[in-house]
Amino acid sequence: MAASSLVAVAPNLCCSTPRADDRGLSFSPTRSLLLPRSSAGRRVASRSLNQGLRWHHFGSKEKAKCKPRFGCNWKRRLSRFDEIDISKIPSSQGGCLACFHNQQRHGGLIKKHLSSAFPVKSTFPLQRLALSGHVKLAHIPHASFGPDEPHVASTTWSDTFLEKQGLGFWDPETEKADFESFLSSSLPSHPKLHRGQLRNGLRYLIHGNKVPANRFEAHMEVHVGSIDEEDDEQGIAHMIEHVAFLGSKKREKLLGTGARSNAYTDFHHTVFHIHSPASAKDSGGDLLPSVLDALHEVNLFLVICQFFVYLITYLLMLTNYLKIAFNPKFLPSRVEKERRAILSELQMMNTIEYRVDCQLLQHLHSENKLSKRFPIGLEEQIKKWDADKIRMFHERWYFPANATLYLVGDIDDIANAVYQIEAVFGKTLEEKDAPPLHATSAFGKMANFLVPKMPSGLVGSLSNEKSVSFDPTEPMKKERHAVRPPVQHIWSFPGSGQNARPPEIFQHELIQNFSINMFCKIPVNQVRTYGDLRKVLMKRIFLSALHFRINTRYKSSDPPFTSIELDHSDSGREGCTVTTLTVTAEPRNWESAIKVAVHEVRRLKEFGVTMGELTRYMDALIKDSEQLAAMIDSVPSIDNLDFIMESDALGHTVMDQRQGHQCLVAVAETVTLDEVNAVGADVLEFISDFGKSTAPLPAAIVACIPKKVHIEGAGEAEFNIRPHEITDAIKAGLQQPIHAEPELEVPKELILSSQLEELRLQRKPTFVPLSEVNVIKRFDEETGIVQRRLSNGIPVNYKISKNEARGGVMRLIVGGGRAAESSDAKGSIVVGVRTLSEGGCVGKFSREQVELFCVNHLINCSLESNEEVICMEFRFTLRDDGMRAAFQLLHMVLEHSVWLEDAFDRARQLYLSYYRSIPKSLERSTAHKLMLAMLNGDERFVEPTPDSLEKLTLRSVKKAVMDQFVCDNMEVSVVGDFTEEEVESCILDYLGTVEAKDRFQTVLSIEPIVFRPSPSDLHFQQVYLKDTDERACAYIAGPAPNRWGFSDEGKDLFDSINNKFTENEKSIPGNSVSLTGKNAESSISTSIRLHPLFFGVTLGLLAEIINSRLFTTVRDSLGLTYDVSFELNLFDRLKLGWYVISVTSTPSKVSKAVDACKNVLRGLHNNQIAQRELDRAKRTLLMRHEAETKSNAYWLGLLAHLQASSVPRKDISCIKQLTSLYEAATIEDIYLAYQYLKVDDESLFSCVGVAGSQSSNDPSEYDMGVGHQALSQIGRGLSTMTRPTT
Repeated sequence: MAASSLVAVAPNLCCSTPRADDRGLSFSPTRSLLLPRSSAGRRVASRSLNQGLRWHHFGSKEKAKCKPRFGCNWKRRLSRFDEIDISKIPSSQGGCLACFHNQQRHGGLIKKHLSSAFPVKSTFPLQRLALSGHVKLAHIPHASFGPDEPHVASTTWSDTFLEKQGLGFWDPETEKADFESFLSSSLPSHPKLHRGQLRNGLRYLIHGNKVPANRFEAHMEVHVGSIDEEDDEQGIAHMIEHVAFLGSKKREKLLGTGARSNAYTDFHHTVFHIHSPASAKDSGGDLLPSVLDALHEVNLFLVICQFFVYLITYLLMLTNYLKIAFNPKFLPSRVEKERRAILSELQMMNTIEYRVDCQLLQHLHSENKLSKRFPIGLEEQIKKWDADKIRMFHERWYFPANATLYLVGDIDDIANAVYQIEAVFGKTLEEKDAPPLHATSAFGKMANFLVPKMPSGLVGSLSNEKSVSFDPTEPMKKERHAVRPPVQHIWSFPGSGQNARPPEIFQHELIQNFSINMFCKIPVNQVRTYGDLRKVLMKRIFLSALHFRINTRYKSSDPPFTSIELDHSDSGREGCTVTTLTVTAEPRNWESAIKVAVHEVRRLKEFGVTMGELTRYMDALIKDSEQLAAMIDSVPSIDNLDFIMESDALGHTVMDQRQGHQCLVAVAETVTLDEVNAVGADVLEFISDFGKSTAPLPAAIVACIPKKVHIEGAGEAEFNIRPHEITDAIKAGLQQPIHAEPELEVPKELILSSQLEELRLQRKPTFVPLSEVNVIKRFDEETGIVQRRLSNGIPVNYKISKNEARGGVMRLIVGGGRAAESSDAKGSIVVGVRTLSEGGCVGKFSREQVELFCVNHLINCSLESNEEVICMEFRFTLRDDGMRAAFQLLHMVLEHSVWLEDAFDRARQLYLSYYRSIPKSLERSTAHKLMLAMLNGDERFVEPTPDSLEKLTLRSVKKAVMDQFVCDNMEVSVVGDFTEEEVESCILDYLGTVEAKDRFQTVLSIEPIVFRPSPSDLHFQQVYLKDTDERACAYIAGPAPNRWGFSDEGKDLFDSINNKFTENEKSIPGNSVSLTGKNAESSISTSIRLHPLFFGVTLGLLAEIINSRLFTTVRDSLGLTYDVSFELNLFDRLKLGWYVISVTSTPSKVSKAVDACKNVLRGLHNNQIAQRELDRAKRTLLMRHEAETKSNAYWLGLLAHLQASSVPRKDISCIKQLTSLYEAATIEDIYLAYQYLKVDDESLFSCVGVAGSQSSNDPSEYDMGVGHQALSQIGRGLSTMTRPTT
């Protein structure tokens, strides 16, 4: 589903659904129904300081005819340690231990089940599976459901487990020694990791991985970052990254091959990465040597000045690319270009979120350099470095022994890959030629146990890992630090003798809400044994209970907090494990929010989790693990690589998913309730025992507060908090009385079999002929897509896919969306959808019961609205009737939704808060002005105003939403690893039994959407924001056609195209297409101009070309910006679209940047598109399409609107011929589409935003709302890592 608003493409802006408050938005346990859309795809998120987005996923594929006794599995494993190498167990037998690495990249299972109010972050970051592939599943031990009551799942374990809990089975006297031996045993290592080291010290790792096919990832990690900079070098590591990366000619030559490349700098390392096809499409030649060439060049070309005499001889022996790289005339110009780019990047990053992150890090790590070595650097230093200064830093750190090369992808011939590595890198600065530099050996004495150690894989080959070309007898004079990052921490240990530090307060005019962070810092617990893994599992269970309790307990109309999160995560970039309690709230509620948070923490610490909670979350973890283990052959290479890099940095043992699965099953059977509560209590002690002499001291307490707050009826007022008031609130919350958690009955089914039978008899669900054809079932053999229509009018599309073994996804699309809001009920759809998700109740089941139902069945559900549809999505597994459970939930939402007054009050209050935060965001303020100007003040594309919100009632928002939930206005698509019988049974039972409403109710009245007519003084506007720091941004936008060839004026552009064809062209066989019908099987080779997707395809290619030109012109040549992008918003149902250019710059350059962007946009006629540009755009989009077809979620997007009456031009050919359409497009086709992109002065709108101390405009001038969230704490240090270089 295409993003369809300006804010969906603007940096630091969210989609039309707010996401600051995750507390109230979910049918999945503790995750919101109204999920936030992902921000632009940046590698920043995956390597943020808060690696807490990483999650454990445990799986099992233990084959057993009956459920084993608890305890016997670990003993069997122990008894076999001396007999077999566990790491070499055949793939048909293993299991999974994995983590959810990046929530913005994939829809998850457990992570989204257990993450809301307190998102748990893994202490052992294991790889997230990417949901594709097919592996036969086996039965595994899991928590029993107990009695067979049809509507209640038991909260008790099996008899054998209860015996172990103290009823006589567990005999510590006779089994203690064996058990301790088992726990101390080493975890198996990944059998497919090939590690090696060249004579010059360069380490490499190779991992064959088939997803995506014919592609691989090559990452060169240089173990130097901002932490290695001296006082006068702050930002120099990032500068070298820029100059090396963008100065590489070999990298540029890869651009025509379909490869993508980028680089980034962090505290502890600099990474250059290339995503490349395994072979060239045209010649079939191996691209690995070229990729290695580029990485070699990127990392070494600056060495020339140190070893000039040496290289004069050495260059004669190397390939020609080194002659280009070491051209002395190139370096100065590139340095100056990148200096300008970095200064622009610095201002772009300097948002209030970045400044908050910096404050948190400064106080958390006040005792070491992490508090003052942010990777972006200091502006005054960046401006003055000369080439000598940059060269000196490079000489110290850029040498082979201080780098690791990672190759992960479709690499069949490992030996050849090793040969290529040796050929390209083997002769680079061999140890005998390297200048002496005394450093602590990474292979020498063990580092102090209080600091992170070198991962075992980099110290030497593990027992079962393939080691190639490593000669331990060769000494090396230059080696990487044994500890990364090389800093000393003050740990939060009990009785450390340290004095408690008072809370720190950061106050700023751009902060909207109150937030407080309590930090605890301890050494990383490297996960290398079964005992280590067992502790991780127990923490997951304990903290999951806390998340759910907070998420569901406070549901008043005026809740005391906006969100509460507990993060317990390892950080390779910081070299420690940090536990963080983060509380956000409206400023007026700050004391109550703190009291609630610490009160719940103390209650859980004192009473622990219940047996039902232990059962529930252990079962969920094991179920999810089975699902992930089934997908072992479907993990994308990038996810595998990210996981391995982070695990190596932390010193964790890397296992494959099957090994990890078996290990999990073994340790899960030994876990007891008392141990879970003891381990969890240790994690929370710094909060629950705050103020006691025996408690661990918080590493820091930091509150971020606004300077002014809005008071109803009084306007803006000063806001102040003193440190002792925060301490008093914490202590007061801990003194409140606590009570044990009651057990909660969780429904096993939402619809009883007797109820379902009654519905079948009453509604008589059947499949009926499809529209306009007398066919009951349409099956396309090429794509595997099946189209059906139910007797109540609901159209259904489904596809059986093996991409994600025993997993599936489902999407309900309801036509209308915000465009259907009436002028007297503005905001009714967006507030109504939020109200429905805030309530979370269906039928007689409470929100808590529904969310735990989702936990038990591994269902993730989201609900959101945009400009043209309401959309509900489900992700589920096929085990334990997971698909049937998801269909039951969908049926209950459609038939038995519960609308609650307090949920409506919360939804309305949230949008009011988002609206008031707009003047405190430069990007949002600028974007909102542009949107209102371009769309003639239409509020359907911005946040609802306070006046509009005040007019809404629960009755009006319910009517607005439910009027769209009519059968023939809906479409359901399902993709997954199910059988035809399974999916059609669910469709008939739960969709076919939805009551059909009269057809006349489906006709939605949509008021016209028009662009502001010209002339107007609003075509160019400015926004000024008072801020302590200077920043600038701009947006440029204008009308475009929709995806199917309709203009904003309602014209069918295919009529214009048809008029340009001669009668001879039209008479060519197969070239005549009826666009209003669904028979667009035209001859693609003759012309694509009559195909319904002509505009969707050509405008997509045009966007790629314009983006490339914007980068090379505005950023690279002119040096006016760091970040510039062109995005198209092509609607499907609405007959219009628009484009947006977003650009960041400095206040002195932003106007020039806007002019340059306009020149690029309008200059396609003067500067004709070259064939190589089009070819590159085609390769980019085709490879993206090819890779995404391995994802079930992508197929849902392809199936969207396939049977929608409001999108008559879409049919199965639009999916089947998509590749052919891209390949057939010509330059002439691109220009034909370009002429309908309105770029003239009368159609184009722009708005420039400038922030600085001199800006004095009254915020109320533009206080009309287009943004979507106030400042929210989304992770410690998330914004501090440098942006990708390109």
